[in-house]
Amino acid sequence: MNYRFHRAALAEHLDEVAFFESRAPGLGADYLAEFEAVMARVCATPDFYSRIDRSDIRKAGLKRFPFHVMYRVEPAPILILAIAHHRRRPAYWMGRAGK
Repeated sequence: MNYRFHRAALAEHLDEVAFFESRAPGLGADYLAEFEAVMARVCATPDFYSRIDRSDIRKAGLKRFPFHVMYRVEPAPILILAIAHHRRRPAYWMGRAGK
């Protein structure tokens, strides 16, 4: 299985890569590598990760960086709804969840 981004989630993702790279050379690449590793696991076992309440939305956490990938398993591919910080602005992305 593969994945695609909601337009706003892609912008968040690219902003995080740029932010971390501006903090220290190579840190953006580290973030990107961890994100890709998480998404490889999500694509291999999409139903493994926790659901958000009783919805069909799931979240997978990054270990080194304080973010969750919020996603929905669709027929194909997985839809990434947000790259959400663990503690900032909870549920700001819920408007993206509408089908």
